[in-house]
Amino acid sequence: MLMKKLALTGIVAGLLLGGSAFAADKAGAEAAIAAAKAAQKAASAAGGEWRDTGKMIKEAEEAVAAGNFGSAEALAKKAEAQGNLGKEQAMGQSNVGNPGYLYN
Repeated sequence: MLMKKLALTGIVAGLLLGGSAFAADKAGAEAAIAAAKAAQKAASAAGGEWRDTGKMIKEAEEAVAAGNFGSAEALAKKAEAQGNLGKEQAMGQSNVGNPGYLYN
């Protein structure tokens, strides 16, 4: 009986503490969106903006307007990652040229 109470107490405490750790607020979501926009701009300047980055940012902004801050932050972080990867891809492929076998 004592073990069941301890287990139940541990589960409840974990849910309460874990739930507060995942609670997102408006400021965090807006900061994530701002970071995503900066990454998108950098990728665009390098010529490597990915197709869905802008769509994700727009969806994140709509989620903030609807009060879904956790969803907005998650979408913005994905968009930021796409922006960073797009820039990295563009920089890695710049001035590479065509393979030599095309010229033989």
